[in-house]
Amino acid sequence: MASTKEYLDFVLEQLSELDEVSFRAMMGEYILYYRDRVFGGIYDDRLLVKPVPVAVKLMPDASMEFPYDGAKEMILVDDVDNREFLCELVESMWEELPEKKRKNPKKP
Repeated sequence: MASTKEYLDFVLEQLSELDEVSFRAMMGEYILYYRDRVFGGIYDDRLLVKPVPVAVKLMPDASMEFPYDGAKEMILVDDVDNREFLCELVESMWEELPEKKRKNPKKP
């Protein structure tokens, strides 16, 4: 089941206090970025985030779920209605997220 644009819009509105939140559509789902780093995504209308240490600490009882077959487990964010918590979560995760991979220039 693909995610709906309405759910994406809801999550983006919840995160609207943060600058530089963006998304990319991918095969019916949405990859979420904060300041050019992937922090999670929307899969089957569920907000899942990378299990970086600060996210685990902020949501110690959260369940781990697979976004799709063959993927690594991610943390399910249950409290998407809590705008303040969501913004704090994403902002605090940023330093622990891997930097965007740079594409190597093509060699002649």
